[in-house]
Amino acid sequence: MRIIVDANIIFSAILNTNSKIGDLLINSKKHLDFIAPDFLRIEIRKHYSKIGKISGLTLEQIQEAEFQIYKDITFISEEQIKTSIWLEAEKLVMDVDPKDIQYVAYAKYFKCKIWSGDKALIKGLAKKNFKRFITTDELFRHRNKG
Repeated sequence: MRIIVDANIIFSAILNTNSKIGDLLINSKKHLDFIAPDFLRIEIRKHYSKIGKISGLTLEQIQEAEFQIYKDITFISEEQIKTSIWLEAEKLVMDVDPKDIQYVAYAKYFKCKIWSGDKALIKGLAKKNFKRFITTDELFRHRNKG
């Protein structure tokens, strides 16, 4: 199963690699195919100091956690997505959260679900009949079915 990973999921996993989210990202290669937009790595780097403050981790520890989490994620360039898909995604997220356009565009283009903890995004898009989201618990059950 192919899944688009949202930055908030990566953020959570870096804060605690031993959490359910960290476990899924680090130990699911045989069952789940994680993909993410290239910009996600830049987005996470911008928040190193915030991650350090919240977690108490050093920069080296944050980068090591990031390495472990990224090793099974395929990062895909935004240029691979057709303009028509970007326009559809933009219409959907414009009044919900424009910063999340990449995730919606990727989900539409790759015909898969988004793993996100962004409740406002999920609810806002559900009102527009976009329901391509999957929860941590659903992924955990899928992986453990094997």
